Amino acid sequence: MLAKSTEYAIRALVYVQLKNWEDKRPGVVEIATEIEAPAAFSAKILQTLTRHKLLDSAKGRGGGFFFNEEQTELTLYQVIHVMEGDACFHRCGFGLKSCNDENPCPLHDKYKVVRDGFYDIVKKETVQSLSTKIKNGQAVLKRLSL
Repeated sequence: MLAKSTEYAIRALVYVQLKNWEDKRPGVVEIATEIEAPAAFSAKILQTLTRHKLLDSAKGRGGGFFFNEEQTELTLYQVIHVMEGDACFHRCGFGLKSCNDENPCPLHDKYKVVRDGFYDIVKKETVQSLSTKIKNGQAVLKRLSL
């Protein structure tokens, strides 16, 4: 449902939040390693996030990525909106351009429930709420090794 860049963006933000709670500011390479993403791709994603003021960064000694005091509750919707717009909340599950309640595709009724449910989730969940789940041991950020 989400582009890979958006998935990486959410994971990167969660990782940054976890490190910020430890009074650390991770750099691009560390973030990329921890979220299991290519470093160059992660750098572009982090650049987009900082340009849209979802995240801050500092260069040099003591630098890295961090949230400022104004970025206390960042919803997943805000991240998705910056990374790919709102299309995923309106897109047809069958790939048609003109699918709607009056002209439904074969998946319309069932997909609409999933899409609308997903919208509700991302409007409520925040980077901080996801980070809290990881911090409390209720969830993981990295794939478990087999």
